[in-house]
Amino acid sequence: MAASDLNPPPIPKLLDYPASIGVALVVALTALLLFLAGRFDPTGGVLTISLMVVLAFLGLVVFCAFFTVPTDEITSSVIGGLTASFGAIIAYWLGVKKKDPP
Repeated sequence: MAASDLNPPPIPKLLDYPASIGVALVVALTALLLFLAGRFDPTGGVLTISLMVVLAFLGLVVFCAFFTVPTDEITSSVIGGLTASFGAIIAYWLGVKKKDPP
């Protein structure tokens, strides 16, 4: 067998795998969100964490609605955890005291 008889393995491309496009978009949007929040978040990171949890919650709900029919065992636990964190965010922001005007 000569070296010319061997076929090299194919080189995967980003567009060959649709999920990799989604992962690349999520990474890019998360990096953009963190960059903008680092420059403009007056709360020191609490608002950024809140936005990330809310976006994760919405993304998971959409994912579970479209891709896990019928539901599997991880769906309920992940939705429960994100619902608890979403509730904690709401409780935090409702409990923040506003500064009194001078």
